[in-house]
Amino acid sequence: MGVTKEQVESSLTSKLKPLHLEVTDTSGGCGASFVIEIVSEQFEGKRLLERHRIVNAALEEEMKQIHALSINKALTPEQWKQQQEAEKSKSDA
Repeated sequence: MGVTKEQVESSLTSKLKPLHLEVTDTSGGCGASFVIEIVSEQFEGKRLLERHRIVNAALEEEMKQIHALSINKALTPEQWKQQQEAEKSKSDA
């Protein structure tokens, strides 16, 4: 069996201490494909590619069994706050 959603969440939580983390298993339960949305202070001052590398490094062991990893969002806390405020403004309008 592949990696579980809980394993991915556990690794990312312990290594990156995210303020927000959303992991979705898109493999139909076999643990081969995941979509991730993560907010971490460790992304401060890093470009998008560097952020993705940080996530991949945090999942080094899991990546041996994961076929596809899509990082939809890798944001800093400030970027996350701005995005949430923008979405709230749209819904209020």
